[in-house]
Amino acid sequence: MPELPEVETVRRGLERLVVGRRVSGLEVRCDKSFGTVAGSLADRDLLGGGITGVRRRGKVLVLDLESGHCLVAHLKMTGQLIVRDDAGERWGAGHPNDSLVGELPDRSTRVIVRFDDGATLFFNDQRKFGWLHLMPAEAVGEIALVAGMGPEPLEGDPWPQFRARVRRHQATSIKAALLNQAVLAGVGNIYADEALWGARVHPATPVGSLTDRALREILREIRRVMELSLELGGSTDRNYVDAEGKRGSYLAFAQVFRREGQPCPRCGTTIVKTRVAGRGTHVCPRCQRLRAA
Repeated sequence: MPELPEVETVRRGLERLVVGRRVSGLEVRCDKSFGTVAGSLADRDLLGGGITGVRRRGKVLVLDLESGHCLVAHLKMTGQLIVRDDAGERWGAGHPNDSLVGELPDRSTRVIVRFDDGATLFFNDQRKFGWLHLMPAEAVGEIALVAGMGPEPLEGDPWPQFRARVRRHQATSIKAALLNQAVLAGVGNIYADEALWGARVHPATPVGSLTDRALREILREIRRVMELSLELGGSTDRNYVDAEGKRGSYLAFAQVFRREGQPCPRCGTTIVKTRVAGRGTHVCPRCQRLRAA
């Protein structure tokens, strides 16, 4: 599943490609993939309206409409958003299967949004776990995925909220706390491992044994690795590409993730892979010693 930098990379690409375009048609090919919320109607609240912006909350994408409604998307594991214009040019974002370069619609196309200038937005999803919903803009905050979500790590000063939320999990490992979207939005396995290596904290360390200074350093490292990832086009080079169809390159520069058996870039100790919070976890045994409580 994409993490925050991948979704932000998609958002930035879509912002360039669809803002200002006006919706002229909608075709739903899979009822499971498209829904309307709180009395929204596609013909009234979507058709004829222009897209005024593209924003993100955690891993959720929001396309704002002139009507005061919005299209909300979650790509899950295999979702794609592809924009093709009338001249045949194509931009894709999401799982890198042949749908990004083949003829569309295809077997994985679930929803088609057409624009009055001849461009088309395709929502594809091989496994049908992703979704596209139409709803009033004010209802976005009520989505279960969003309602309890923690602060955005790359926006404003997330420290006060992060500290308050993470301190509710004193007996929990710091990695489990970071993966909890109610603590901090958008952090997944890759960025948790990278940030904890950068902060020299073992992922199994209980939150309650960490000082505020250590927690601040972890948050700084999360921001640093996410910003680096955005510069390099995202991280999940196996599964996600950006809106120009380019795979992210961050993993080529990762310090510990998928580097088990290789020397730590900082001290030379062999990186090991273990399990913390039920997830594969990459650690330098020397830089990230697990200290007794």
